[in-house]
Amino acid sequence: MIEARDTGSPETAPAKGKDFWPADAGKPARRRLPSPKVLYGAGAVVAAAVIAVAAVLVLGGGDDEGGSAKTIAPTAYTPDFGGEGFAKIASRDADKRPVTEAEALSGDAKTLTSGKYSFRLAASNLTSDCKSASWGARLQGDLAKFGCSQLLRGAYVSSDKKYVGQFIVINLVSEEGVKQIQRDLDRATGAGWVKPLNPPGVPRFGAGFSAAYARTYGHYAVVTWVERAGGAQPASLNEMIDVSLVIEKPADFVWGRVDLSGGGKNGKRP
Repeated sequence: MIEARDTGSPETAPAKGKDFWPADAGKPARRRLPSPKVLYGAGAVVAAAVIAVAAVLVLGGGDDEGGSAKTIAPTAYTPDFGGEGFAKIASRDADKRPVTEAEALSGDAKTLTSGKYSFRLAASNLTSDCKSASWGARLQGDLAKFGCSQLLRGAYVSSDKKYVGQFIVINLVSEEGVKQIQRDLDRATGAGWVKPLNPPGVPRFGAGFSAAYARTYGHYAVVTWVERAGGAQPASLNEMIDVSLVIEKPADFVWGRVDLSGGGKNGKRP
C-alpha cells in the first residue's frame, strides 16, 4: 500500500510500486495544473505529475445515493495541494456567500464539451449536511472540524454513455481544511470518501476502475471522479485524465468568487 503524502506542492514525485500500465512507465501524464491565469501569466501550462494509487475496493457500512451497501472509493487518486491563484479566497471569511446550484451547475455547466467528449448533467445535489453525503468516520470528523458548510455534487454522463463522471465541491472554512480533506481522500488512509450520485437512466457509477483528482481552489476542494461506464479499466490513465478535465469545467464559478474578492478580472479562467 502506498502511504498518503502531503508534499505541499502540486508536483509530487512518482509513487513507488508497479504501474497500472507498464507500457506507460516513464511517460508524463497529461493532467495539467491550473490555467496560465493561475500561474500568474506563465507562458505555458505545466504538466502535473500524476500519482496512481491502486487498492482493493473497500467494503463497509452506509449506502451511496443509489442504495448500494458498498462504500465506494476511486481506484486511482491524485491530489493537488498547490492552490496558486486563489490566495484571495484561502479563507471563507473573504467569500462568505454560500454556493448555489444555479451558480455552479447551470448554463454552460449543463453541457460540457471538449474535443471528442461531450457530457450532460444528469443530476445534482447540494447539501449543508456534509456527513450525509460522505462515508467514513475520519473523513466525516475532519469535514466537521474544518467547517464543511456545503457539499455540492453533479453527476455527468457522456452523450454516447461510454463515460460517467462526478463533479464535487466541498466548501470548507480554509485552505488548510482543503488540504487535510485531500489527504483524507487518499485510499491508503481508509478515512472515507464522498458518496457518488447515481441517477436513474445513467450507467451506474462506482463499479470497477475509477480515477479521481482533487484540486485546491482557495477554501474549496474541487474533486472530479470519472470512469468508463461499467468500470472497465481504461487503455491508459491519460484517458481518465482527459475525461476529468472536461468534468472539472464547472469549477470556473470559483473565478467569479476571486473577482468579487478583488483578486481577479473577469470571472473566467482563460
